[in-house]
Amino acid sequence: MAVNLYDSAYELEKVIRNSSEYTELKNLYDAVNSDESAKRMFESFRNIQLQLQEKQMTGQEITQEEVEQAQKTVALVQQHELISKLMEAEQRMSMVIAELNQIIMKPLEELYGNPNQQQ
Repeated sequence: MAVNLYDSAYELEKVIRNSSEYTELKNLYDAVNSDESAKRMFESFRNIQLQLQEKQMTGQEITQEEVEQAQKTVALVQQHELISKLMEAEQRMSMVIAELNQIIMKPLEELYGNPNQQQ
């Protein structure tokens, strides 16, 4: 009997939503958004991050001034306890997603080989 991949994917989504990593991330995200100064600081940080990513993706040069502004903003948000905890939770969730991606890609890697491995 064939497995419906979409049903399995939606089941995985439910598992992720109920995971401790996601719950912690959501709680911290909600806490940051309920604190007006933390929310503004985090939004500023995210906007700078998105602008720099967009420039990179379109091949535009990032100026030294933009790099310095981003570094100052990162230093500032890392000093804010709530935002710092949120960023740590984001990192943990990102690691979980990366590990899940490795697991999901295993059948294709076995079929075609992993291009990152030397033969």
